[in-house]
Amino acid sequence: MDTDSRYLPVETPDAPGRRQFTDAAAAVAQLQHLYAQATGFLLDRFTRALEGNKPVARFRAFYPELRLTVPTHPQVDSRLSFGHVVAPGSYSATITRPDLFGNYLKEQIGLLIRNHGVPVTVGVSDTPMPVHFAVAAQSDLAVPQEGVLDFSLRDIFDVPDLNTMNDDIVNGVAGPMPDGSLHLAAFTAQRIDYSLARLQHYTATAAGHFQNFVLFTNYQFYVDEFEAFARRVLGDPALGYDSFVAPGNQEIREPDAPLATLAKLPQMPTYHLKRANGQGITLVNIGVGPSNAKTATDHIAVLRPHAWLMVGHCAGLRNSQRLGDFVLAHAYLREDHVLDADLPVWIPLPTLSEVQVALQEAVAEVTQLEGYELKRIMRTGTVATIDNRNWELRDTPIHRLSLARAVALDMESATIAANGFRFRVPYGTLLCVSDKPLHGELKLPGMATDFYRTQVANHLLIGIRAMEKLREMPLERIHSRKLRSFNETAFL
Repeated sequence: MDTDSRYLPVETPDAPGRRQFTDAAAAVAQLQHLYAQATGFLLDRFTRALEGNKPVARFRAFYPELRLTVPTHPQVDSRLSFGHVVAPGSYSATITRPDLFGNYLKEQIGLLIRNHGVPVTVGVSDTPMPVHFAVAAQSDLAVPQEGVLDFSLRDIFDVPDLNTMNDDIVNGVAGPMPDGSLHLAAFTAQRIDYSLARLQHYTATAAGHFQNFVLFTNYQFYVDEFEAFARRVLGDPALGYDSFVAPGNQEIREPDAPLATLAKLPQMPTYHLKRANGQGITLVNIGVGPSNAKTATDHIAVLRPHAWLMVGHCAGLRNSQRLGDFVLAHAYLREDHVLDADLPVWIPLPTLSEVQVALQEAVAEVTQLEGYELKRIMRTGTVATIDNRNWELRDTPIHRLSLARAVALDMESATIAANGFRFRVPYGTLLCVSDKPLHGELKLPGMATDFYRTQVANHLLIGIRAMEKLREMPLERIHSRKLRSFNETAFL
């Protein structure tokens, strides 16, 4: 187009004034109204541009904003790890997808109103909404790459901005907002929108299908077992699970309903056993390696799950272990390196007692072994996570592993635990020994025994049972103070 975009008028939707609310549901309804207004405006202008209507203005809409002002030092229940601010001041957060996060927002806003006895304010922020995210939320249209249209997209619409799409808040390096307000939530709206788009790309399932309890695995067998389990429980409505979702957003509600096999699976095939209010279980096959583990957890974290667990294969490092034995991680030797810049290796990763107990109890229930007998098939100790799949071909770091008292080695567990710590998501690890390279039992065809095959089948059931135990706990017990820093955001 010939017109210099610097001189185009800026067109925005009408912005209503800020409103105060003492009812969380009403506040969320207003957030939904403002969000729908902004995305509807951008989608309408974008659609017109695709139809060949030459833009005569720059189109801009803004994310809705939630704001809280606390005039005095708060006196709140010291046992709570979330739902309150730590000092007087003004706090704000940009909000996206209030339809997707409706229950979460009602819960968090309700806690703020109840704990501080002051209203929250809802209005329009000064953070522009990228057209890419608005279009993705409202339609199946794709935003073309730069150069496809006969005008520059960034001249007419706002595009993603890395200044508001980073992890500075969760990494503890973010300063106050330009207006002086402090952060109310762990992620900005743009950062969340970015991850929602990435989740669809990597998992081939929409973010709305993700459940609050997430299992990660590195072996296809667990996927097969998860689908078989899902079909069994869908046949019993009393168990509370109502549907199963596979890649391609295929959703079934009957135990014998067919699921098509996709011609091409995504990088991290994901499956969801759904329950009301997101209280079901999601299984993500992240494959092998810390990079995938970081990528998956970077994006799932914005959904604010209540727990995530690693249930995958590992190398057993002790001669007394057998193929199929379990390892419950009590500590991690971090040599995965993918999070060193965000979470230095000298930072300890605490084990979370609630998760550890749930996993150990689940092992006992599924295997029917208790107490001293449980030691026959399960060890607790340090899990070493490395970034070299063929570590056996190098000078084996046996001395370092021995000093760390490591009992198992894999490529994902410490990454998942470290990102759980960083993102304040309760985490845990239960691995299954698939090889013993230090003792001549390499991961080769034909080495799996009947015991091993039985244990792998039990392994997934243990992960599911542990998640069900965690689901039964109050949120304030699962989300303990161990994962919270000095100056923490009020939102979970």
